Amino acid sequence: MPAQNDKEPTVPDFTDSAVESAARLQSADDRAAVCALAGDLDIESLAPAATALDEAIRDRPDVLVVDLQQVGFCDSSGLNMLLKVRMAATAAGTELRLAGASPTVLRLLELTGADTVFSLHPDTASALTAPR
Repeated sequence: MPAQNDKEPTVPDFTDSAVESAARLQSADDRAAVCALAGDLDIESLAPAATALDEAIRDRPDVLVVDLQQVGFCDSSGLNMLLKVRMAATAAGTELRLAGASPTVLRLLELTGADTVFSLHPDTASALTAPR
């Protein structure tokens, strides 16, 4: 995947309270992509996130970082989407990393055991620089 710029990706500002769910896909470099999600990941608001993550996997980056820093809530449908994305990424040869999950999202991952199948990182920068 060609680099769009040489700078570290910036996290989009999704602070508009009217936004229920949003997703931004960025190229971090020629081997990594970052998909920053915001809002709630629930059955009513998954479409933007699912679309952006599917698009990212189609590009087949070596690493796909899902930035969850601005995700306030994730229900079972959001978790199911993340698990499906993980399977699709693995099939495409892409390593999926989750970054910046809130305590609420981390708790969901821990309660369901999903924290053992995801590569979890405190922030996007550490996810991008973690060894493969």
